[in-house]
Amino acid sequence: MKSRRVIFFLFDQVHLMDLAGAVTVFYESGCCGQPYELRYVSPYQQPGVSCGLAFTNLEPLEAVTITSTDILILAGMDLSKWNRADDIKWIPWVQAAAATGAIVCSVCTAAFALAVAGLLDGRSCTTHWGYTAALQQHFPKTQVVENRLFVQSDNIFTSAGISTGIDLALNLVEQDHGPAFAYKVAKDMVIYIRRDGTATQQSVHLQHRQHINHQVHQVQDYIAHHLSEKITLHDLAEMVYSSPRNLTRLFKTLTGITIGQYIKELRHEKALQLLKEDHKLSWVAQATGISSQGELRLLARMAGRSGKLA
Repeated sequence: MKSRRVIFFLFDQVHLMDLAGAVTVFYESGCCGQPYELRYVSPYQQPGVSCGLAFTNLEPLEAVTITSTDILILAGMDLSKWNRADDIKWIPWVQAAAATGAIVCSVCTAAFALAVAGLLDGRSCTTHWGYTAALQQHFPKTQVVENRLFVQSDNIFTSAGISTGIDLALNLVEQDHGPAFAYKVAKDMVIYIRRDGTATQQSVHLQHRQHINHQVHQVQDYIAHHLSEKITLHDLAEMVYSSPRNLTRLFKTLTGITIGQYIKELRHEKALQLLKEDHKLSWVAQATGISSQGELRLLARMAGRSGKLA
């Protein structure tokens, strides 16, 4: 059976991680037994990278004709150096690709290119959180969604900043080969928690760590690694040589949520991931420390499962 093609489109001053993250997912898929044919195209002979590197041996756009079974991914670029005088070189090609019904994706700031090409008119979309307001302002026909990893609108996918190209690529691999295989690829890439498009741009474990307090970091790390166990405030406080009252106050001040809320959110995030990997609910309950059957059934429905406690 012929491998599905994934064509990566490079602008000048492309961001390396925007490209490499998605490339690695499809490359690792091949290492795990489901190969893709990877192609690299650009309207430029030697596009530069925003970090100072350069690419060679890329195919010109006219050398690749997109078909309905292809995946086209436009990697994000440095918008401050984006040469709009070259639009005529690539817009018709990208528009023609979308018209075939092929999957067309943007990573990070490449959403602006899809908007320029008119492919986001009337569509829900997203981009890096630092550019969502600008995307909506400059392209009022778009429906920009904030704080999402990626958004699908028919055959058009837009992802948020940098590493979310990995999440989008894993989602596409999952659509082709199922969640168990996508999990295998994620595990091979040493990705701890694979996120879907409905998740926020930061996982629970990350979004409450924007502080430098060692005690609270130690508590957060302990919780993340002991979700299957009973976690008490007394034990956490003793571990960091604090009183329960002081730890409670410090944790809420630095993270914005209580210790109990943090434990619950981490358990829910882990449970949803395990359920999407098709683990039995009884095992998920044991692995996450969630004892409520009603809570598990609700999470199972959110993960697209029947909710049977088998």
